[in-house]
Amino acid sequence: MRKLIIPLVLMVGVMFVLTQFAEIEDILNTIERGDWRFLSLAALVEALWIVNIGASFKAIYRVVGMTERLGRLILLSAAANFVNIIAPSGGIGGVAIFISEARSRAYSAGRATVASTLFVLFDYIGFLAILTVGFVVLIRRNRVTTPDIAASIIIVVIALSLAALLYIGARSEQRLAHILVRIAKAINRAARLFRPRRSADYLPMQRAHTFAHDIADGLQEMRRNPKGLLFPALLAINSKVLMIVVLYFVFLAFETPVSIGTLIAGFCIAYLFIIVSPTPAGIGIVEGLLTLTLSSFFIPLGSAAVIALAYRGFTFWLSLLFGLIAFRWVAYEPI
Repeated sequence: MRKLIIPLVLMVGVMFVLTQFAEIEDILNTIERGDWRFLSLAALVEALWIVNIGASFKAIYRVVGMTERLGRLILLSAAANFVNIIAPSGGIGGVAIFISEARSRAYSAGRATVASTLFVLFDYIGFLAILTVGFVVLIRRNRVTTPDIAASIIIVVIALSLAALLYIGARSEQRLAHILVRIAKAINRAARLFRPRRSADYLPMQRAHTFAHDIADGLQEMRRNPKGLLFPALLAINSKVLMIVVLYFVFLAFETPVSIGTLIAGFCIAYLFIIVSPTPAGIGIVEGLLTLTLSSFFIPLGSAAVIALAYRGFTFWLSLLFGLIAFRWVAYEPI
């Protein structure tokens, strides 16, 4: 099955790139018009962002009692980001990469799940911290819209749900097992629609109890070192700051003056709809919304469109390309 899934995911990724080739051409043509010095700095900061993500996972792994090389975690996190883009799931889909890695290296898949879930939770918390500042800017400029509020509420609900699940697991292994069993039953019912002739469950119930035990074990390790959560939380905020810096260098590359308030508000709107957009990573939506947001802050419409395309070139397409390479490397690298 693994030999079939890996080429299938790679094929979907390549097809995704090919179907968006027109946008890639537009982005490349746009970047050619910018100042290469500031564009190089934007690319460098994007590379630092990728390293920051790997460092976040390393810090979280340490909290749940696991160790892994930083270089390996950079590759795994990039591959997970690639999976999240071609199979949008609010950041949850990439967890499968870490679970697969844990099983292949014979360490706890439950702890790897805890680490991945904590990363997603911290990512949301870090963004919500920046979003609070962004909303202050939007309110002061009378630019808050109903979609902005609705999207923010969705992110808050997701973050609270993840936090509640982790809290339940840390307090009671039995309650967590009960929740996982209910989830497994729902998946089995859905699977029977596609496998009507098979009587065996797609997900065995006993596996849910075993998995809950592994997760609870990782959460207990986390409870013994709560101060260790501070560093990954700071790295999550730093991740968002680095993306704002990328946007700043893009403004400089196209010789467009910008205030810190416009930078933060523009980033918040872009990232908000990366998460809640119905398209993969907000493609085709974020570019338009970021353009409209910047133009509403008195950035000339033409400049706003150029900046939005170039920014997405770095923060989306560059990371997607690296993720595709990382997934290929991780999937076929001998253990």
